Amino acid sequence: MFLKMRTALQKLRHLRFDGRQQARRPTSSFAQEEASRYRPGQKIHGFTVGEVSAVPDLFLTAVTLTHDGTGARYLHAARDDSNNLFSVQFRTTPTDSTGVPHILEHTVLCGSERYPCRDPFFKMLNRSLSTFMNAFTASDFTMYPFSTQNGKDFQNLLSVYLNAVFFPCLREQDFRQEGWRLENENPSDPDTPLVFKGVVFNEMKGAFADNEQVFAQHVQNKLHPDHTYGVVSGGEPLAILDLSWEQLRRFHATHYHPTNARFFTYGDLPLEQHLEQIEQEALSKFGTIDPNTEVPPQPRWSSPREAHVTCSPDALAPDPARQNTLCVSYLLGGITDTFEAFTLSLLSSLMISGPNSPFYKALIEPKIGTDFCSAVGYNGRTKEASFSVGLQGMHEDDTERVKRIISETIDDVIAIGFEEERIEALLHSIEIDMKHQSTNFGLSLASYIASSWNHDGDPVALLHVNRNVLEFRRALKERPRLLQEKVKLYFKENTHRLTLSMSPEDTYMDKETRAETEKLQAKVQALCEADRKDIYERGLQLLAAQSETQDTSCLPALQVSDIEPTVPATAVQDGSAGGVPVQYCEQPTNGLVYFRAMCSLNSLPEDLLLHVPLFCQVVTRMGCGELDYRQQAQQMELRTGNMSVSCHAIADFADLDVYEQGVLLSSCCLEKNLPHMFRLWSDIFNSPRFDDEERLRVLVMMSAQELANGISHSGHHYAMTRAQRHLTPSGELQEAFGGMEQVKFMKRIAEGSDLNLVMRTLPRIKKHLLNPDSMRCAVNAAPQKTPDAAAQLESFMKDVAANKKALKPVKSNIRERPLDPHGPIRKLIAEPQFQPWEMKTFFQMPFPVNFISESSRTVPFCHEDTASLRVLARMMTAKFLHREIREKGGAYGGGAMHKGGLFSFYSYRDPNSAATLSAFREGVNWAKSGRFSQQDIDEAKLSVFSGVDSPVAPSDKGMRRFLSGVTHDMKQQHREGLFAVSHQSLVQAAERYLGAGQRTRGVAILGPENERFQKDPSWIVK
Repeated sequence: MFLKMRTALQKLRHLRFDGRQQARRPTSSFAQEEASRYRPGQKIHGFTVGEVSAVPDLFLTAVTLTHDGTGARYLHAARDDSNNLFSVQFRTTPTDSTGVPHILEHTVLCGSERYPCRDPFFKMLNRSLSTFMNAFTASDFTMYPFSTQNGKDFQNLLSVYLNAVFFPCLREQDFRQEGWRLENENPSDPDTPLVFKGVVFNEMKGAFADNEQVFAQHVQNKLHPDHTYGVVSGGEPLAILDLSWEQLRRFHATHYHPTNARFFTYGDLPLEQHLEQIEQEALSKFGTIDPNTEVPPQPRWSSPREAHVTCSPDALAPDPARQNTLCVSYLLGGITDTFEAFTLSLLSSLMISGPNSPFYKALIEPKIGTDFCSAVGYNGRTKEASFSVGLQGMHEDDTERVKRIISETIDDVIAIGFEEERIEALLHSIEIDMKHQSTNFGLSLASYIASSWNHDGDPVALLHVNRNVLEFRRALKERPRLLQEKVKLYFKENTHRLTLSMSPEDTYMDKETRAETEKLQAKVQALCEADRKDIYERGLQLLAAQSETQDTSCLPALQVSDIEPTVPATAVQDGSAGGVPVQYCEQPTNGLVYFRAMCSLNSLPEDLLLHVPLFCQVVTRMGCGELDYRQQAQQMELRTGNMSVSCHAIADFADLDVYEQGVLLSSCCLEKNLPHMFRLWSDIFNSPRFDDEERLRVLVMMSAQELANGISHSGHHYAMTRAQRHLTPSGELQEAFGGMEQVKFMKRIAEGSDLNLVMRTLPRIKKHLLNPDSMRCAVNAAPQKTPDAAAQLESFMKDVAANKKALKPVKSNIRERPLDPHGPIRKLIAEPQFQPWEMKTFFQMPFPVNFISESSRTVPFCHEDTASLRVLARMMTAKFLHREIREKGGAYGGGAMHKGGLFSFYSYRDPNSAATLSAFREGVNWAKSGRFSQQDIDEAKLSVFSGVDSPVAPSDKGMRRFLSGVTHDMKQQHREGLFAVSHQSLVQAAERYLGAGQRTRGVAILGPENERFQKDPSWIVK
């Protein structure tokens, strides 16, 4: 997977921590105590201990080691977390844009010496209980991480990963499948034309259809032009076609060596066990080399530079006449200076984040553009960091104006500096981020340290986040103008500055297509008859290999018997506050309190439903009470971790024609800030501000731009939402809230010159939604803090009691569902007369690849067949669809899933359309025929259980009951149903719900122009 660039601040905010299930976190832990016994210089299984450092901020002990025979570096983070993680990363520094590290990342996972079967990586997804398995190609490193809560599973996956990266088969056939190949359009017919195929080739064609990603890539390439950052590590589509198999093998030999590797393990499993396995299975077989992969410093420019690029027009842009992008980028210092990098990431946030930042005020609020450009902010993913600021969605005539504003804003910051309260707000947000406990901390930690460690930075220094905070406070106290000095040094006086602009070109896609056609013609014309015959024969060989049943007996696997038979219970208590039902869940939340409120939409007139997502976007961002929107944003940053409102539409667990509709309020805060958090919510309930048209216009444009940008990388979700639209009553609502219907609605709003109608609509929505009479609440907090949280919630309900009104539901058929036999009541809408109907929709988009989905209505969660349908979806994905859609078809991804009573097929960045729809139907026939084994069923069960049993953060415990009414007993019954799934039940489920004539299906495709669908009257073309 090609890893998009992310800023250091974003990486910092990925530091989420997974807590143990105890009321109080101990000051020490077993895993930490064991790790603290190691001593510098100690020899362990071929490694020498370097440093042993307690990191109390993160409740872990860090141990660094070096492998004696190869020089491989190792970091172990011992922590009482059962979700253990392993990662190995290599510094990969390509010198061209053929995508060699990216294609190599794919190819090493296609078979190895010990596990020679095709594609062991994907096969292990169904033979383990992993909580994460993937691989990433960044600009200068490639990472292979996995995580699991099962010790045996960890050893199995470690063995597969080690053998894959150090002893891969690297077969030419796998290179041709994953990278690129010249092949007959129909491999079985030599008379069909020759075309380019390949998984990475199509993946990157899709990536380069994303204008935001294209712009960010150009920024990096042009700001660091003289070495590896001047090329596209993921591969430029046409350049990929120049890569040879021999070049791939050479790149592996020079880059995938232990001397060039960095190992990272995390969790509560013993370090020595990891070291012994890594030494025995991999490192003992290598010596030391000079990998020569170091990235030299970028030579500094003596004067600033400018550049211009073009892109494809966006038909869904908020304003078709304003599709230009411009940014100014500055090359900063090395990322291995931990404190300087920390300071610059904070400075970046102060300059661009939120409505109080100077660049937001100067660039966003004048509505020169729709939003910041995609490359905005601090980027610490390269050896030398950078900072970028600019706009997208702007008019070409404003180019010089934007340049001038950026320069003037820098001057203003140097002169004025930043308010102390803004700095405190940002430091507070870091404290919140450090305390928040999530389920993927090991993975987030691996990502956080990867770039600096890749360039020989100290990973342990990065872990001591609080040291950097304290050092920053001390430095700022000693030098009050510290931040202004940094702005002057890195921005005002920096001659290594790039101004990059991008504009749409009507013929852009035609040029891209013509360039690919010309490259294809050149390659085809160079072929002799023997070459053509060889291509045809190799195509047949690949097709035969893809179709062949694989012997996977060499691969390790867990058994269904390894799965726990029961689901652990989560204790909750039901109460009330001001007459509003409240669910309390006592958890080790590490000093934070989490609040949610579900507010019903049942009384909202239907003509206002499309406005609800916009209401959710703006209600916490336009001011409230005595606070204008800037003051509100400041108080939210100072007093809370987050305050958000989101749409909620979910089918009932027992009846697909029954559903709940509402909005979910979410927030968290430090325990000491509970009164402040609820005061902010009180002001939002009692006196939200919707009268600032200028502020509303900014938020509308940003929202519309964000929706339009999201289609190119989330197209399969949009296709799936549209395909499901007419299959259940809740499907229509989900399309309105988060589908193409919402994208087009927001485009119309953004294009309008008058927002008065919207401004009149928002208070009407508020009257129906922020109503204590139709809401229920949930609080997750530490046991000792729950009584205080309950008292504060009671006070909040008194403050907002004036909003409590008994409003009549729009639809009369209301079904009451208690959260459990004696719990609070959920008021759901029932539509017993609903009739699903079939619709096929094609959205023509400026993409060279397709996003496809086909969905069928099945049964709700509590139905006995749901377990079979979940296992069937996983088995069809692994045993049929992956082969047909990805391996043969060349799509980046594809499969099936069962969720919310709907069985959905999908494909992602897919060069095909009709062939993929045929693969969906063939998959159903395969399932109905029963051509699968008990081993196939067991593997699918393991895959399903890996999701069912994935860790749940303390902040989210009890949330499934609260949101959807699914109780512990229902989950246990479903679990038993999964264990009981049989060959017969799978065949029957396929016949009953997926067979022709047995289902009502919806189909949706987002993709390039397609005459077939345009001429077919059964398709609606948008």
